[in-house]
Order: sequence, then C-alpha cells, then structure tokens
Amino acid sequence: MMTRQAFIRFFLVLLYFSCTGLVLAGDEIAANDAKIDSLIAHVESLNDVTFIRNGSEYSAKDAAKFLRAKWHSEKKEVNTPADFIEKVATRSSTTGKPYLIRSKDGKETPCADYLRKLLESPAPPAKEKK
Repeated sequence: MMTRQAFIRFFLVLLYFSCTGLVLAGDEIAANDAKIDSLIAHVESLNDVTFIRNGSEYSAKDAAKFLRAKWHSEKKEVNTPADFIEKVATRSSTTGKPYLIRSKDGKETPCADYLRKLLESPAPPAKEKK
C-alpha cells in the first residue's frame, strides 16, 4: 500500500508532467497560429493578382479578410497550417468550387496549391540589423 507521502510525491510528479505537456501544447498552438497568420499576411501582400471565389473577383486585401474570418469561424477544426489550407483556403464550403488566384497574365492557380508551395518553401533568410 502506498503511504500518504509517496502518494503526494506521485501526485506532484504527475501534476508537473501534465502541466509541462500543456505548456508545450500551448507553444505548438501559438506557433501554428503564427504560421497561419503569416500565410494570410502573404496573401494580403500580393500585388497584381485577383482572387476568385464562387466566380466573383476579389482583391488580395479582401481575400485575406475573408480567409481570416473563415479561419476564426472554423478554429476548432483547424490545428495546423495544413489544416488551414485544406479546411479553409481550398474551396467554398457552400458551392465546393475551388478558390483561385489569377495572376496579371491571366494564369489561374488553385489557392490551396499556391499556399502549400509557400508553406513547403524554406523561410527567407532574416535581414541583418544595421
């Protein structure tokens, strides 16, 4: 039988590891949210492109605003940047039509493909401070 002191030690060790896991999970969630935010910010910064959603044309700024709102409404289902691309930035949940990015030359790229490629690309090197 476990003594009271041994039980308290066991409980404290268990509590410590449980809290450590929660902190690590919180850090991972924050890192994933930051990556998703950076994907949306990238979309917002695009020049000379048109976003197509359900056959209508939108500016990069409007597309980013829409993606951000849809992400927040689907937050419980979106845990990673890949989830964001698949569940938010791929297609209309109403019509099933894919979201497209049309470049100035008229070439259309599925938004999901564009974002996946962006996510897989290495981060640009940090700028040196002067």
